[in-house]
Amino acid sequence: MSDYVLSCCSTADLTKEQFEKRDIKVVSFHFELDGKQYLDDGEYPISDFYKAMADGAMTKTSQVNTEEYMNHFRPFLEEGKDIIHLTLSSGISGSINSANIAADTLREEFPDRKIYIIDSRAASSGYGLLMHEIADKRDEGLGIDELKDYILETRLKINHWFFTTDLTYLVRGGRVSKAAGFFGGALKICPLLHVDYAGRLIPKAKLRGKSAVIKACAKKMLECADGGASYNGRCYISQSACMEDANMLIEEVEKLIPTMKGKIQIYDIGTTIGSHTGPGTVALFFIGKERTEND
Repeated sequence: MSDYVLSCCSTADLTKEQFEKRDIKVVSFHFELDGKQYLDDGEYPISDFYKAMADGAMTKTSQVNTEEYMNHFRPFLEEGKDIIHLTLSSGISGSINSANIAADTLREEFPDRKIYIIDSRAASSGYGLLMHEIADKRDEGLGIDELKDYILETRLKINHWFFTTDLTYLVRGGRVSKAAGFFGGALKICPLLHVDYAGRLIPKAKLRGKSAVIKACAKKMLECADGGASYNGRCYISQSACMEDANMLIEEVEKLIPTMKGKIQIYDIGTTIGSHTGPGTVALFFIGKERTEND
């Protein structure tokens, strides 16, 4: 067993069972649904959450604050454990700032302990995929310093490609203008987005119709995945109340990359990320081409 704790935020969008099985400690974000606050800990039924959004419920989210991070880290330090914690991408959330403040405070109290706070540059099940890869290396016996180096070398190789069939929530979040959202909806435009080298969600293309954007998303995996058509690493899809679209994407990926047949895992986009993407979003994650400033 390692002498350090591997930790992340709930926004990695894995299941409780998976976090527990891989011995990954989790600190939860918060979300608000029509004025009522909840913890993003997987307890709120995800189908009810997206139904409420589809019915017009308003959502807000709040990140983990400094006190919550301190309460999360302290018990491990008291047990004599070091900590390596990955935050949700700083290009999406300021959570890393609270984590760093908490870590700085606790280092004064526990000067002999190591506390590493690392920006995952990832989100949703891409963040989760990275955590699985890291947990593998921990289980192989990597020490905390070696693992820190591995994370910094690997995090930008986690590719994220998203599409949505409902522009409402991208408009609400300011990622798409109201005018573009109106005309895009009328013309059935589905944007293809990705997470860039800085961990920001960036629109990359505008496709007309669901079929076109699904094919474009699968093609991106063929172009960018390690080994191309022979890719055999982890591949996750996360979706928000649109399982049919997720299954269509799986079919397209399997056509282009036969080695993926039967190996793609599907997850729900959780309540924090889902509050901003809304229902109708599908995301594809895999290991491949390193994200750079020029992408």
